Amino acid sequence: TTHYLFIVVVAVNSTLLTINAGDYIFYTDWMWTSFVEFSVSQSTMLAVGAVYYMLFTGVPGTATYYATIMTIYTWVAKGAWFALGYPYDFIVVPVWIPSAMLLDLTYWATRRNKHAAIIIGGTLVGLSFPLFNMVNLLLVRDPLEVAFKYPRPTLPAYMTPIEPQVGKFYNSPVALGSGAGAVLTVPMTALGAK
Repeated sequence: TTHYLFIVVVAVNSTLLTINAGDYIFYTDWMWTSFVEFSVSQSTMLAVGAVYYMLFTGVPGTATYYATIMTIYTWVAKGAWFALGYPYDFIVVPVWIPSAMLLDLTYWATRRNKHAAIIIGGTLVGLSFPLFNMVNLLLVRDPLEVAFKYPRPTLPAYMTPIEPQVGKFYNSPVALGSGAGAVLTVPMTALGAK
């Protein structure tokens, strides 16, 4: 039970880390300006989270499962914006799964060598992730038209000229408490199991 509980905690917390590294969604009205920041933060967090998750389970394919969790989460967010009256193209869902598949393939091909998975797999993620997402962004109908017609209610933190709203999530007692609770659940459950 503890083993499976830990897998759930890792999946949830790694996903939260990834979606809070930069902005995890490409909003049409500023997606081109955020492409570099998004690519660096998201490829790094995908590699870190997926490798950690994959090495814990020891099963090739876990990184792809991890990327699938984030993809579903993002499609739910896209659906929420769509339900608010924004067009389908207002949000572009990032492409995590192919890069995670390369990571899994590396782990499998090197006979579950964790160092190769980190170095080779991480490099493949860093190289492939921006390419997959660039193709994804090129398929958007008309970014400028959508941007001017449907502006976002708020700007991203790094585009706000005065008092950037950085750290709101991390300074929240609720967020800190829930994160600490999730992390402490595993050792407490393990102690209870003994």
